[in-house]
Amino acid sequence: MNVAVINIKDILKYFIKFIIVFLVVFGLAKFFKIDRSRDNIQEKINYQGYSLLECIEYSISFFYNLENSENKKSFAITTLELELGQFNINNIKKEGINNIEESDIKTAERTKQENIITIGTDVVTEKVEEKNIPTTYTNNYSTVEIKNGTNYELTQDILYPNPDITNTKDILIFHTHTCESYTPSDNYNYEMTGNYRTTDLNYSVARVGTELKKSLDTKGFTVTHNTTYHDYPAYSGSYTRSLETVSNVLQNSSSQIVFDLHRDAVGNLENYGPTVKIDGEYVAQLMFVIGTDAGGLEHPNWKQNLKLAIKIQETANDMYPGLFRPISLTNSRYNQHTAPGASIIEVGATGNTLEQCLLSMQCLANVLERALE
Repeated sequence: MNVAVINIKDILKYFIKFIIVFLVVFGLAKFFKIDRSRDNIQEKINYQGYSLLECIEYSISFFYNLENSENKKSFAITTLELELGQFNINNIKKEGINNIEESDIKTAERTKQENIITIGTDVVTEKVEEKNIPTTYTNNYSTVEIKNGTNYELTQDILYPNPDITNTKDILIFHTHTCESYTPSDNYNYEMTGNYRTTDLNYSVARVGTELKKSLDTKGFTVTHNTTYHDYPAYSGSYTRSLETVSNVLQNSSSQIVFDLHRDAVGNLENYGPTVKIDGEYVAQLMFVIGTDAGGLEHPNWKQNLKLAIKIQETANDMYPGLFRPISLTNSRYNQHTAPGASIIEVGATGNTLEQCLLSMQCLANVLERALE
């Protein structure tokens, strides 16, 4: 008599693969309406390629972890994994940038006089709940909360904030998604060239990097701010292009601390603007995103990256409680293998204004001065 042996794990693997494929196909079918021309459809496919690749990369890393899991009988999909999967699928539709002629790129300094408020230290801080989404976390070290999206066990030794970094005064700032931008305001009213995107460096996340550099320069840091476009004219391949940029810069630099500044987005919540009130002013919240080698790519620096993020955030929690959201630890590498102090910092989200993000850079500079002394 033949007996069929059913492997529950294999069944679940194929079921999840089916669900992922179904969601991607459904999302694309919904996005590409029948009445769109072939050229317009092809344009969207070419443009949105990176977000789709992110979905595929995420799926591959998930099944890689499942196949190599020590526990062959059971596995769990964390809330963070589901959030990231939904976020990437949403981005297939949400993230976009129109075709723009090269002459439309604006790189000149703002001619309008900016009156940016200065925020000091030892001030009162409070969260603004109506602008925030409740945060969750899986681990903590001291006052620092961490949302672990990997299968790694985060021991106290891994979390202990003693990064092996000798050069703390030389910092590189760049932007993988240089065109990301914010909600227009009276002082920073601009014309979007995409869905919360602009090629004008005076209004994009690149302007946020400029503010951080300016604040750090006054504190004795040596800061390199690279404003190369990595998501224009094509969004697809942004991380490949930014890796080339960072690698070239580091060939002639002693920087061990590398910040990739982004603007966050959460699915369809365009009004999402995580905010904290510091010294009576509304300031955009920040979030570290730390990559690992859990997705299968070599990344010997991830523990050092995490240690530095914890050290900085622990200082921030003492100076400006609520300035940072929980650290997000992910399977993907995000080019953070390039330095022992590399990280993504999400500065606000689509619902924040540029003013709020510029103020958060002042606070971050104050934090870095104390954390890296």
